[in-house]
Amino acid sequence: MSEEDKGIIHNPQLAPLAPLYGLGASLRNLLFNWGVIPSAEFPVPVIGIGNLSVGGTGKTPHTEYLVNLLKANYRVAALSRGYKRATKGFVLADQLSDARSIGDEALQLYLRHPDLIVAVDANRRRAITRLLSRSDKPDIILLDDAYQHRYVRPSLSILLTDFHRPFYKDHLLPWGRLRESKAGMHRADAIIVTKCPNQLQPINYRIIESELKLFSHQQLFFTRIVYENIKLVFPTASSVRRNIADQAALLIAGIASPQPLVKEVERRFGRCITILFADHHSFDKNDIARISEAFAGIKSPEKLILTTEKDAARLLCNPFVPQEWKEILYYLPIRIEFCNESSERFEKWLNNHIITFQRNNI
Repeated sequence: MSEEDKGIIHNPQLAPLAPLYGLGASLRNLLFNWGVIPSAEFPVPVIGIGNLSVGGTGKTPHTEYLVNLLKANYRVAALSRGYKRATKGFVLADQLSDARSIGDEALQLYLRHPDLIVAVDANRRRAITRLLSRSDKPDIILLDDAYQHRYVRPSLSILLTDFHRPFYKDHLLPWGRLRESKAGMHRADAIIVTKCPNQLQPINYRIIESELKLFSHQQLFFTRIVYENIKLVFPTASSVRRNIADQAALLIAGIASPQPLVKEVERRFGRCITILFADHHSFDKNDIARISEAFAGIKSPEKLILTTEKDAARLLCNPFVPQEWKEILYYLPIRIEFCNESSERFEKWLNNHIITFQRNNI
């Protein structure tokens, strides 16, 4: 498989521009490192989850994994910038929230965990200050997609990289997909290699660890995506459970790196037709008409429309979604699973950090 097939952009024509971009990113990091631009610290554990590259490495499902891990013992808040939302400033998720007000990823997290404090704000420092001023202030704050947001200094920083396009094989924008140079990995306390194959061989672990050249304090973990059972986007009491083996599926997805999803849907369904959009795509009237036309053209008595959970969050509030879709529109949930039986090691490492941080701040 070529690097382009794996999703890595390598455009030699844009290579001369990469050093200019890298110079700007490096200068910015130096100003933070030297304290010329200050980074705020806070009296609660702030766990940052991010990446060096543009595109999906699985930040939202890993954030949810942390939520599931921590919420039984701590009051947890999840904070993101709310990418592509129509609102400005600090917004706290509630029962009236939709993708337009808080963004699709924040809404996805809130719908799964309505008891979770979910907030969005491009200014994370301001948002954390507001969260900590609440009467039910959080014990732990999770920062989603905040690796380059250095105005806040996380107490713990987790860096994600896609197994199929690791950052050490990539290049700076606009030649490749890196937001900053590979040296930025040294700010991470842990690196998680995401989207690993189900049958990862021991040699793969050793090769990746060798390529990363970790510092002594850095931890390395590997995770894979687990696809769960499909669910209706608009569930009702009269919803009928479908035998998907007999169904034809029209897959619509606006996510980064959709290839693994497409393969999974093709594996599950007897027939799969795919329409792909850009990441975080907002479906307009023409998109809905195009999808409806494609669905009508599927010559099968049993068929459904399938999408991702993130796309479902946007479609929930889409005024162009026709009424007849509400019986046939499904999404495919995913969750994260640690490889090599390392989930206990990760949980122990994370809990040690939280306990040590709290002890030191008493």
